[in-house]
Amino acid sequence: MERNDFLDALAERLGERGLLRAADEMARYVADWAGDRLGMPRAVARPASTEEVVETVRLCREHGVAMVPQGGHSGLVGGALPAAEGNELIVSLERMNRIRAIDPINFTMTVEAGCILESVKQSAAEHECEFPLALGAQGSCQIGGNIATNAGGLNVLRYGMMRQLVLGLEVVLPDGRLWNGLNALHKDNRGYALHQLFLGSEGTLGIVTGAVLKLSPRANQARTALLGVPSLEAVIALYGLARRDCSDLLSAFELIPRRCIELALEATPSLSDPLDQPYPWYVLMEISASGPLDLTALLEHLLEQGMVRELVLDGALAASEAQSRQLWQFRESMLEGQRRRGEHLRTDISVPISAIPAFFDAANRSVMEASPDCEIIAYGHIGDGNLHFNILPPTTMPEADKRQHLHALEARLFDVLDDFNGSISAEHGIGRVKQPAYLARLSPVERELAEGIKALFDPDGLMNPGRILPLRH
Repeated sequence: MERNDFLDALAERLGERGLLRAADEMARYVADWAGDRLGMPRAVARPASTEEVVETVRLCREHGVAMVPQGGHSGLVGGALPAAEGNELIVSLERMNRIRAIDPINFTMTVEAGCILESVKQSAAEHECEFPLALGAQGSCQIGGNIATNAGGLNVLRYGMMRQLVLGLEVVLPDGRLWNGLNALHKDNRGYALHQLFLGSEGTLGIVTGAVLKLSPRANQARTALLGVPSLEAVIALYGLARRDCSDLLSAFELIPRRCIELALEATPSLSDPLDQPYPWYVLMEISASGPLDLTALLEHLLEQGMVRELVLDGALAASEAQSRQLWQFRESMLEGQRRRGEHLRTDISVPISAIPAFFDAANRSVMEASPDCEIIAYGHIGDGNLHFNILPPTTMPEADKRQHLHALEARLFDVLDDFNGSISAEHGIGRVKQPAYLARLSPVERELAEGIKALFDPDGLMNPGRILPLRH
């Protein structure tokens, strides 16, 4: 079947709104959040139901067409971008955005993969429940993408990653069969947990079309504080104190260096310096509860202990929800400020929490030895050991040289990370961007198992080929 015949057959199944072919119509599907682009797809399929996804996958398999499942374009490793060759079909789940059911007694919610995370959170709140996944891109990212990348975000230390927030899945397999694993049981020990294979698989094993999500009671109160801290060692000691004093009520504990506060102030002029004087490190923390607890007293006691032990030098406590949002605005605006600086190295790494200060010192030395004029911006989620150790190239460096220079610095950083038994990807995934570094660190046994799983699910190699694992020839 010729190219146009295949697309005509697909259009017949999906309808006029279900297939985009013109380059201008497909333009918004070829770039991710950072603006990275690879190529133009063969077309963009926009199925509106699970049945239409099944039809799409069956037709692609019949004619040997590669598929790229796509969510809200907020990925950072090139996993959902079309290949440069123009031979891949993007399968966008954006029209599959229904919330199928909410059970506030069972604390579960059944949704379609194209649901925007923010909409899921709002729907849960209407039933006095909470879906705790919190991301900067939650206004655009989709649940299917969150599942495929095992998303993390700000609340991992209390609620876990997406892997802990999904009870069941509905998946269209690469051969067009539908697996209905929409299980709403909180305890189910019947053999292999098949749904877990698809979490973090980046669309390489099938297309997630639906999910049963685990909800929590909605927190009816929260207390937020931004603290000035003297050192990275003090940050880690304060985290240990907060975990013990605040128990499971600690929902966020973010590391922010002074440079990121400055970037936030540049990006959002309405913000003002949060404390009376600058400090080398800041902690943005939050505790929340759904019961009649005195969170203010709990937080104040923690800060008193922190000051007595000289772990906290100063702090701003939000007295209202509006003030809390303003403190969190620093965390959001610093990303925009960093983005405005142009091309830079974005990393997403993790080490044991207790090893963060030693890792930072070693990584900082290694990078600065190779590039003394670069700028390091390291921040992250202390509660799960996830650091974004980002690097801005020297301002005097020619644009043509920056990418290769940053790649060399990344290799040095990853070498240091290996010494600490860390991970090159804490939450963003592998995609295309991190594949070489990922493969270089796979043991022969790990690679054999990974390739075996891929071959079992996708023997024809048509489902998001070349992501995580290389193309099979």
